[in-house]
Amino acid sequence: MDTHYQDYLSMLRVERNVSSQTIDAYKRDLKQYLGYIDDQKIKELSQITPTHIRDYIRILNDRGMAPASISRIISSIRSYHKYLSGETIISENPALVIKNPKIPKKLPDVLSEKEISSIIGSIKESSQFYQRDKAMIEMLYSCGIRVSELCGLEMSNLFLEDELIRVLGKGNKERLLPIGGRAKKYLNDYLIHTRIRLIKQTGSSHIFLSRNGKALTRAMVNNILNKWTQISEVNRSVSPHILRHSFATHLLEGGADLRFVQALLGHSDISTTQIYTHLDKHYLKEIYKSHHPRS
Repeated sequence: MDTHYQDYLSMLRVERNVSSQTIDAYKRDLKQYLGYIDDQKIKELSQITPTHIRDYIRILNDRGMAPASISRIISSIRSYHKYLSGETIISENPALVIKNPKIPKKLPDVLSEKEISSIIGSIKESSQFYQRDKAMIEMLYSCGIRVSELCGLEMSNLFLEDELIRVLGKGNKERLLPIGGRAKKYLNDYLIHTRIRLIKQTGSSHIFLSRNGKALTRAMVNNILNKWTQISEVNRSVSPHILRHSFATHLLEGGADLRFVQALLGHSDISTTQIYTHLDKHYLKEIYKSHHPRS
C-alpha cells in the first residue's frame, strides 16, 4: 500500500509537474487517510469501500474541521483513487460516489483605498528597505498578484516600457498584467537604489530580495506587510490575499467586466471570480440603504 502511495506522489511530481506546496498538501492528507485505513485492519486497497471513506469524512466532521478543509481532503482522496483505478491497481473506484460538503460562500475581507494608502504611507524612509517594501505592497494591490507570484518574479518578467509584467500562476500558466504608474515608480526606485546593492551578494535574478540577497519567501512578505500595517492606522489583520481581494473588488466597483477581472486574477473558472460579484452586490445594497430616500 505504501509503494503505490509513493508512486502516486512521484507521478504528481514528474508527470503533472505539480508544485511542491500542493504535493505536501496531498502527502499530508493521504498519510492521515491511509493511517485511518490501516487502523481499520484493511490490508488491500481493493478492500476500501465508499463506506470507509464516508466514515473517515464523518470523523473529520466530528472533530470540527472546516468544510473547506474537508473538501480539500476529499479531493486528495478522490485523486489518489482515480490514479489507482487508472493504473488498474483497483478494479473499482470507491471515491466516485463521494460528494464534497457544501461550503458557505464567505465574502472576502477587503481594504479601502484609504487604508491601503495608510499602510504604504507608514513605510518610513529611514528604513533600510523602504523602497522595496513600498514597491512590493503596491504591486500586491495594484496588480492583484498572489504572494507566490510576487516572490517568483524575475527581472525577465518586467516590461516596464510597455507598463506590463509577466507572472507565472497556478498550473504554471503565464499571464501578462498591466502595472500602474505608482507601482512602476516605486519599483523603479527600488531597482535603481536598493536591489542593485542586494544582488552583489548572490547575483539573484529574482526581483524582491532579502537583506542577504536571496529571494523573499511568502512568510517574509507576510511579516513585512504585518509590520507596516501595525505601524499604520489600520487596526485589523491584513494579508497579501486581502490586498488581492481589494484589487478585484475595487475594479468591479469601478465598473470593470467580470471576465476582465477573471483574466487579471488568473482564475481558470469564472465561478471562482464570481464571489466578488456578491461583495459588489453587498456594497451596492449598502450604498442604496444609505442614500436612497425610499430604502
